[in-house]
Amino acid sequence: MGARTRFEFIEGATSDLTFVAQGPSVEAAFVAAGRALLAATVEEPAAVERRERRSVVLEEPDLELLLLRFLNELVYLRDAEELLLHPEHIEIIWHDSVQLTADLAGEPIDRRRHTLASDVKAATAHELRVAKMTEGWMATATLDV
Repeated sequence: MGARTRFEFIEGATSDLTFVAQGPSVEAAFVAAGRALLAATVEEPAAVERRERRSVVLEEPDLELLLLRFLNELVYLRDAEELLLHPEHIEIIWHDSVQLTADLAGEPIDRRRHTLASDVKAATAHELRVAKMTEGWMATATLDV
């Protein structure tokens, strides 16, 4: 999933940080969104080693709410457990609702090695969007920093 996923930050008039994440599948777009969150949090996301693993299972009525919950789960794990996490594998299953299973890998925050870029407080519903495009999927989210 890594080589064909991407994200970019969009300049805005507020102190919030908005990004667009893309991938060939909805799962890849969610991986790219998780990577964007990590890039907003630390200056060198590649320096975050994959020493610890976490799995999360989340369920929401639609993809937008699922993206919001996924990003906020990453913020929660950073705040509560002081973990910086890379999304490694995501599976999304549609039933009456939408369920996400994510495998995450990372390490505890080490202020000697991890220079924090911004204090992401939460993902917000502002400009929140997940959409199928002509080629692949796109996810847009705004982070409260």
